[in-house]
Amino acid sequence: MMEMLPLTELWLSSLLAVGILFYLIYALLKPEDF
Repeated sequence: MMEMLPLTELWLSSLLAVGILFYLIYALLKPEDF
């Protein structure tokens, strides 16, 4: 079950990257809020 750790780490990093991407898109769509 040691291969489960990199998979979880990859999933968490990809989820964080998606969150940052959505934040940047929101910042571009709503520049007056920043």
